[in-house]
Amino acid sequence: MKLNQRARWKILPPVPAEYLSASGFPPLVSQLLYNRGVRPEEIDPFLASDRRLEGNPFQLPDMSQAVSRIYKALLAREKVAVYGDFDVDGVTATVILVEGLSNLGAEVTVYLPDRLSEGHGVKIPALENIAAQGVSLVITVDCGVTDVAEVERAKALGMDMIITDHHIPLERLPRAVAVVDPKRKDSEYPYPDLAGAGVAYKLLQALFHRNSREQWVTSFLDLVAMATVTDVSPMVGENRYLVKEGLRELNNSSRVGVQEIVKLAGLKQGELRSEDIAWVLGPRLNSAGRINNASTSYQVLTTRSPEEARLLALELEENNVERQRLSQEGLSLAKERLAAKLHLPLLMEGDERYSVGIIGLVAGKLVDEFYKPAVLVSIGPELCRGSCRSIPEFNMVTALDSCRDLVTAFGGHPLAAGFTVPRSNLAQLEQRLVALATEQLSHVDLRRELKIDAEVPLDALAGDTFNLIQELGPFGRGNPQPAFLTRQVQVVECRNFGGRGEWLGLKLKQGNVTWRAVDFESRRKREEIPSCLDIVYKLERSRWNGEQVLSLNLLDSASG
Repeated sequence: MKLNQRARWKILPPVPAEYLSASGFPPLVSQLLYNRGVRPEEIDPFLASDRRLEGNPFQLPDMSQAVSRIYKALLAREKVAVYGDFDVDGVTATVILVEGLSNLGAEVTVYLPDRLSEGHGVKIPALENIAAQGVSLVITVDCGVTDVAEVERAKALGMDMIITDHHIPLERLPRAVAVVDPKRKDSEYPYPDLAGAGVAYKLLQALFHRNSREQWVTSFLDLVAMATVTDVSPMVGENRYLVKEGLRELNNSSRVGVQEIVKLAGLKQGELRSEDIAWVLGPRLNSAGRINNASTSYQVLTTRSPEEARLLALELEENNVERQRLSQEGLSLAKERLAAKLHLPLLMEGDERYSVGIIGLVAGKLVDEFYKPAVLVSIGPELCRGSCRSIPEFNMVTALDSCRDLVTAFGGHPLAAGFTVPRSNLAQLEQRLVALATEQLSHVDLRRELKIDAEVPLDALAGDTFNLIQELGPFGRGNPQPAFLTRQVQVVECRNFGGRGEWLGLKLKQGNVTWRAVDFESRRKREEIPSCLDIVYKLERSRWNGEQVLSLNLLDSASG
């Protein structure tokens, strides 16, 4: 039986001899460093991921203005509000600033918007509510950089605003006291890809600069790590340092809420990795804003009561189960309704039954399955909320910008964005987005490109190879877990497993070497698998019969 590969395999070019000699590392590790664009003189700080990667917070645009205005508020005992967001990045950034400002003696009030009724970004009714509480300074985290009119309304209400954000600004910046965003065109900050919590952390660093409690600020790195990983920020530059140190903090976290989430999820404090944040902790913290309100996540991160922490962690666990159920139902409905549109280069689907809290997740699953930009819309009586996920070949923010005459609000990143659109404009928006995708993707092979670090025999993975590879972590976007290709592998055993039997467990052999392997992606049946395979995979530590073992996580395979 012939088995075809699902992705486009791209084997990266071999490491040059001069790089190999300059690096001083074994050939395979040198190849991995070379593939990630790490120059020989950068290898040591890249692997160490220490403070040499840390940027000066005062290099961020408007940082000095932000610090001056906050200290003015502290001296005058002004009421300060921190305006957050409902995802992990926004909630952790809120905790960082609230606890940091409180430590400086500020009177701080918190505003976390509701995903279902308000959506992302600063909203005027919320500002009016905040002003009524006597607040004179509003600091945003993970939002605000595109909210020009809202900042004007805040000024009319007698409030100053400081924007801290990491989203892409529009041509016109809000007229705030300060707009601290590493993605500003005029930013001189060397690391533009901080998460929102990363920007909040840099503001705290600047506020505590040369303060006797300056070192105390690093206790927030556990929150920065959770935000950076969950928000899929590139794992390069300063983010490597923030996540590596943040994992150290996380594994020794004194936050009782974090301890309870870890315990309920079946993880072990002291052994947490970035993958645990991405697949376990992040989704649980995000589930509060998707199902109910993000205040649950905020409370679990800030409570000092073990009993309250346990109850809040249980609530998040229940929210996460509900999130999984709604996501599966939404995906089934979307695939059913999209059946007649699968030939189009962009998949867009709207329905009153889609929950705003899960449309982004479902859009992401559609991209994973069909490798096309996907837009899912929750239709309301007058206004509709859309969530977009995309592929590297199609910039979703640019596409929405060209449709700004149809939408009332939009924002996000090239691969993940959102918008609000009047129901009367929805059909026209779909036509225009499909037309843009047709124009840009008509000559593109719409299969995921799978970058392969090296072609190796199975016996190359023996010995200390796995531990050497781990030195390149933390892994994530921009620094993916290494992927290898091995050809002509014999399938000794093969079985389906999982709740619906959709996964594959295999025993693979080449020469005298045998490896366990799993395939969570292909949804192939045992009888479809030939006796000889070419495989692309990641080397991972997993549990087998209760013990931790190394195994191959298959990314793709084809007849050998």
